[in-house]
Amino acid sequence: MTAGDRIRNTQLFLFDMDGTLYLENDLYDFTKELLSVIRESGRRYLFVTNNSSKSVKDYIVKLEKLGIAAEYDDFLTSTQAVAYYLKLHHADARLYVCGTESLKEELRREGFIVTEELEKTDCIIMGNDTELTFQKLYDVSKLLHTRPGIPYVATNLDYVCPTSFGSVPDCGSMCDMLYNVSKRRPISVGKPSPLMPQLAMERTGIDAAHTAMVGDRIYTDVKSGLNAGVLAVLVMSGETTQEILKESEDQPDLVLESAACILSALKNEDVN
Repeated sequence: MTAGDRIRNTQLFLFDMDGTLYLENDLYDFTKELLSVIRESGRRYLFVTNNSSKSVKDYIVKLEKLGIAAEYDDFLTSTQAVAYYLKLHHADARLYVCGTESLKEELRREGFIVTEELEKTDCIIMGNDTELTFQKLYDVSKLLHTRPGIPYVATNLDYVCPTSFGSVPDCGSMCDMLYNVSKRRPISVGKPSPLMPQLAMERTGIDAAHTAMVGDRIYTDVKSGLNAGVLAVLVMSGETTQEILKESEDQPDLVLESAACILSALKNEDVN
């Protein structure tokens, strides 16, 4: 099966966002048409992001500013994956959240109690905290040292978040800081865990044979797709370089210059 055939076989596209459909605040020129063609063909797409610094409401506003109309059900975020995991394993836990106010708001929306009182904390949640303070790092360090068995969950383990000038630290880098003082690693439910693609397939009723995970990072997007048994598509429009691709133990099913190649395939044009 050719690359074009494998893309045309796909009924559900799970798109990473930053580095795949846009870069920071600049929409790639193919994105609007790509999303329209997917919908017009009767296929589905979901925006699947590890970035827990924004709520779904925030993302809807961001995409609207970029000219993309979106609804709540178009998104699957690492925050939603955390809520799903917590409901299975720590349903009544009171949470200390090292994350943004948007992350806290989303967890409250899911029915969880968020507290800053360490003695009342049952579980630590780490997110991509663009509002990070030393006090939060101090509090989490204290919990990890004084409560060695406390559940410790991260939304994702991405080391960096792409920007127009390069990158800034993401949740994985913050977790590394805390590992240096506690020697504890969190459980992560975001990509590369298979949980998010599995939730997407459960939500849509589309099976793995007709689902593709599309993103610009091997160690999160591609590996998540491989772990979930779906088509793992790497686009070279974001973080990954040819050198990183060559040296990676995890190899994608397809490597595309950008997601514009998906548009070409769906229009029955050649895919490079």
